[in-house]
Amino acid sequence: MIRLKINGTSRQYEGDPDMPLLWFLRDNLELTGTKYGCGMGLCGSCTVHVDGKAARACVTPMKSIEGKNVLTIEGLSAKGDHPLQRAWKQCAVAQCGYCQPGQIMQAASLLKEKPKPTDADIEAAMQGNICRCGTYERIRKAVKIAAGVQA
Repeated sequence: MIRLKINGTSRQYEGDPDMPLLWFLRDNLELTGTKYGCGMGLCGSCTVHVDGKAARACVTPMKSIEGKNVLTIEGLSAKGDHPLQRAWKQCAVAQCGYCQPGQIMQAASLLKEKPKPTDADIEAAMQGNICRCGTYERIRKAVKIAAGVQA
């Protein structure tokens, strides 16, 4: 049995230890904010935090998260009022919106490590998150607003 915490709640998993975390979140817990994109950890739409660090849920096997804390977009802010979520709305970042939970979770990990990131910091941290709609300039602006850095 694998024990872990998801968004602060203790959980147990007794299935295939090689099953990706993404499917546990979406299928077992019905936390559908974390999206399936490429299934290879390349696009970033499945980004969550594992013990405070950004991780790709589609390539994170359940056996690797025993005893760890997982934070999903649903756990970032129950009311959707995290500074990044507010900045995303202010900058009208989302176009189709599919990648945005992963983008926000990646940005939250960046701000935890570097509360006042430079453009280069933002570019480096967000590089692995793909937005098919090309909202990269709005994403960078929203991250800077959330960080209190001049946008």
